Amino acid sequence: MRYLYGHEMRQYWKTTLLWAVCVGGMGMGCILLYSGMQEEMAGMAENFAAMGAFSAAFGMDRLSIATLKGFFATEVGTIHELGGAMFAAVISMNILSKEEAGHTSEFLFSLPVSRGKVVWMKWGAVCTGLLLFHAVCAGFYGMGFLALSEGIPGKEWFLYHVMQLLMGLELAGICFAASAFSRQNRLGVGLGLVLLFYACDLVGRVIPKMEKLSVFSPFAYANASEILGTGEIAVKGALLGAGVLALALGTAWVKYTGKDQL
Repeated sequence: MRYLYGHEMRQYWKTTLLWAVCVGGMGMGCILLYSGMQEEMAGMAENFAAMGAFSAAFGMDRLSIATLKGFFATEVGTIHELGGAMFAAVISMNILSKEEAGHTSEFLFSLPVSRGKVVWMKWGAVCTGLLLFHAVCAGFYGMGFLALSEGIPGKEWFLYHVMQLLMGLELAGICFAASAFSRQNRLGVGLGLVLLFYACDLVGRVIPKMEKLSVFSPFAYANASEILGTGEIAVKGALLGAGVLALALGTAWVKYTGKDQL
């Protein structure tokens, strides 16, 4: 079984490294650009904060973009949230279906290995990939803060990355379950789900009458401006996300192991 886990990691380590370097490097670049834009940001902060629902949607009513912490939450946070969510979909959407799509399932299940163990080894590889992705990105952002001689907000920083990891696991779990039902490459479906969830959260923040729409989105409890601005997490949202993750994994296991009986 360790061979199967190792095989998945060998297949995905380049993808993981590429996404982490691109997203983390882009975020660090934005942090470093802040030093040259600081004076302009100070002049724009009040205008941005007075843009009503738009300001609230991106957290500019809670944090000032004239500070590095506020700039990170409103600008870099958006890059990391979307990049991390898309990466979660990329590594999980086809991880189960690829065996049948690539006609390698005949060989895999001729070995003394059960479908149940395949599910958990593959999910273990997804979790490892997500952990590495977020660790590398956090390292890039930390280097950006240190390069500007800015202190890292410890508690808020930790809570933010924990919630980002949970969001990634929830989205990966949903795509993982979808992969168990599919026999083809459905990467586009996974990326579409990510963008749909992001749109639900954004619409719920911008339009007061549709506020409840954001409840269904994992982006709601992993929002950078809320966590970095308050130092607290949305416990109910996080618990709902954990519940969805557990349900998705259970669904994936039942569906994939049930294929032996078809």
